[in-house]
Amino acid sequence: MSDTKIISVGQEVPDFEMETYEPARSAFGKISLAELRKQNKWTVLVFYPADFTFVCPTELADLAEKYATLQKLGAEVVAVSTDTKFSHLAWRDSEKLLAKVRYPMAADPTGKVSRMFGVYDEATGLALRGTFIINPAGKLVSSEVNFYNVGRDASELVRKMEANEYLVQHPAEACPAKWTPGKKTLKPSEKMVGKVFEALQ
Repeated sequence: MSDTKIISVGQEVPDFEMETYEPARSAFGKISLAELRKQNKWTVLVFYPADFTFVCPTELADLAEKYATLQKLGAEVVAVSTDTKFSHLAWRDSEKLLAKVRYPMAADPTGKVSRMFGVYDEATGLALRGTFIINPAGKLVSSEVNFYNVGRDASELVRKMEANEYLVQHPAEACPAKWTPGKKTLKPSEKMVGKVFEALQ
């Protein structure tokens, strides 16, 4: 067991650093939250159980399709598992579903970062399917965790990033369910209590 403090939504995320395999450069590297914050980037961490498994490549391929969109929103996407950077390289080069993956693949073999976000499974040594959005100020603004057998949809991640990015520019507003850019937002006040239907018309 670990006494690592688990970060909750609304809290500032402590700095972390991980070794990476970076398909865009075909090279190993490192990534740190401090460096991404210096670049004023959003950080999207996508934890997955393991390389060379079954649901995972379908998720990473889906994420690859949305990577350019997420980058345009100011985000860096980092896929994370408890595998090594060497395993990431071998898997990316052998699994055809991963051919379009260009975002960094980070190694968390000790589970330190996975524990920080509450996705480390002590029984298996693997990470659950967790997706976390950290804003440029270092605050955790979104958290989603699935069990091993349910894959995610990167379209919903894009929607959440669009909403969070919009709200940085419009902090007095709130985004209702299924909000997408261009749709009505809410401006909470005492006048809106019990009148949300009217506010959305």
